[in-house]
Amino acid sequence: MSNTAAKSVVLVHGGFVDGSGWDGVYQILKKDGYDVTIVQNPTTSLADDVAVTKRAIAAAPGNVILVGHSYGGVVVSEAGTDPKVAAVVYIAAFAPDAGESVSTLIANPPPGASVPPILPPVDGFLMLDKDKFAASFAADVRPSLASFMADSQVPWGVAALEGKVTAPAWKVKSSWYLVASDDKMIPPPAQRHMAARAQATVVEVPGSHAVYVSNPGAVAKLIEQAATSVVKN
Repeated sequence: MSNTAAKSVVLVHGGFVDGSGWDGVYQILKKDGYDVTIVQNPTTSLADDVAVTKRAIAAAPGNVILVGHSYGGVVVSEAGTDPKVAAVVYIAAFAPDAGESVSTLIANPPPGASVPPILPPVDGFLMLDKDKFAASFAADVRPSLASFMADSQVPWGVAALEGKVTAPAWKVKSSWYLVASDDKMIPPPAQRHMAARAQATVVEVPGSHAVYVSNPGAVAKLIEQAATSVVKN
């Protein structure tokens, strides 16, 4: 890596999961010499998650490549305007515009699109149907791990789902987007639309919503592409 390339990567998970799913990506990036921080978002509200992410950005050395999966894309869109962030990377993620939230982006699914098996909220939090988790979220993850992910779900706050982005980072930062072409949580056409709107550098790979778990090599490759493409202004 050159001295001007970003050497720090901050990874932000989405709803229903914690940061442990980034392990495969983390191992590759660490081996390749990056400083990597995995944010453990409470996923209680967008404001709380952005605050946790901004603390991670502040603690990271030098320029940061900020990476978000799924709902994590909303978090990095809001937090990514931080001056230390050199680029934003979306992994099968929501990339909202100003005033948009996950709630608004999923309000009108296209005909025939898969509908995530989200259960009715309990005490303001959402969960996925455990029996349908693997098929919808992690179809290409080994069955034992997909089962573990289903049984270790993190309740996703309705307030986080409804959190609206104020000034999206992709409007002022270089952005990259990995489309998971077999995603049953965020329809691939929606991913392509958001990536095009953000004028992101796009790669598309076969994979479920949990592509960051099932294909960490492709995810790490895109992150490293972003890191080596940006130079501090």
